Amino acid sequence: MEEADLVVKRTNAVYQNMQNPYLLKYYYKSKILDRIQGNDVAGSSPPDIFVGRFGYPHVYIGPLVPPEIGDTSIMGSPEQWVGMSIPKIVEMRSTLVRGMYRTKVTNADNGRIEEMIKELALADKSGTVEEKLSRKPTLGMHLDENSQPYGPSAIMRDMTLENVKTNKNIEKAYGDTALSATNAIVELYDKGTPVSKIQKSLSAGILGVSKRRKFVPTRWSITAVDDTLSKHKLETVKENQPIDSIRLYLDTALDNRWAILMVPGSWEYELVEAWYPNTTWNREGANIAIYSSYEPFDGRSKYAEIGGCYYAARLASSELLDKAQGQAKVVILREAHPGYIMPVGVWNVREHVRAALSKEPIMMNTMKDALNAISSFMDISIPAWIKNSALLRNLLYRKTLSTTTL
Repeated sequence: MEEADLVVKRTNAVYQNMQNPYLLKYYYKSKILDRIQGNDVAGSSPPDIFVGRFGYPHVYIGPLVPPEIGDTSIMGSPEQWVGMSIPKIVEMRSTLVRGMYRTKVTNADNGRIEEMIKELALADKSGTVEEKLSRKPTLGMHLDENSQPYGPSAIMRDMTLENVKTNKNIEKAYGDTALSATNAIVELYDKGTPVSKIQKSLSAGILGVSKRRKFVPTRWSITAVDDTLSKHKLETVKENQPIDSIRLYLDTALDNRWAILMVPGSWEYELVEAWYPNTTWNREGANIAIYSSYEPFDGRSKYAEIGGCYYAARLASSELLDKAQGQAKVVILREAHPGYIMPVGVWNVREHVRAALSKEPIMMNTMKDALNAISSFMDISIPAWIKNSALLRNLLYRKTLSTTTL
């Protein structure tokens, strides 16, 4: 075979890897294994940690460490990933080797490794970590819409931690053993601490009343923080006057299309997601799968059917309304197209809804105008959205609405 043909063949193989989530992760994880010599990994953690949930209350905790020294903070800061492609995110995150140390969640205040995990979560910048592993890390496939991807993993026998500079606000919250986790989350947020950093702090068991502190699985801590902060914002939003016009925000990112509709009135909220065939939650389906979760003014009593994405989008929406000193009925429509080949974490929803809401809204005179604009932007028909959206049906058919709104 000619050299030019070999180049084309290799290029095509890499391209195919980029279209398959398992091959994509395998491709980048296998690349990082070539940089690992022996069973131990040393490098600058972003800082980042991971707490598993399987086997709860006995779980695996550990640091995420790339085999490189320097400023790796972007690897653990999803707030900075807006604009990155999925392959770029996976390439970056696949360098983070996960050390896995078994402990009980209530041991957050006991044990040397447990203390170092907390110290890493307290860190303001990259800290130097050495993971002493039981064997060379293995590839293992991990697809989760809630948490960010990471690289190879292995059981961790021990670890060392150096050059850690503590975040003063988180350190203060850690030192206040009478401060509830809810109040600590809100106070850190109000002081400008990134949501992702607060989530890691909760996961590491450094927030809350001392006797109740424990490790929280990463997946749970992400949703808990989004839920807590959005409820905090909504306390104010629900006291605001309704916005004065129908507003529509449109955006596209990672082959997801977002249409965010805000209609004057008392708070109601719904997230409707449409997953095309060959996407994460509709891998084998022949038709588009549509899911929705809704809450009235008084909120929900059960966990949202859609999962963590619901709370992430609710936080972004409540932030915008709080800043605008308004109140509205909010419908978020999401189309996940085939280019969204794998989940990259709930941050994708939070940060891209935030990004969409940072743009100037399209002001609409009527719901009909808004639905026409949505129809021009989205592929799914308006009747299909209405069929799957309780809030859209309420807005269109509720008798108490003024006909001028429609």
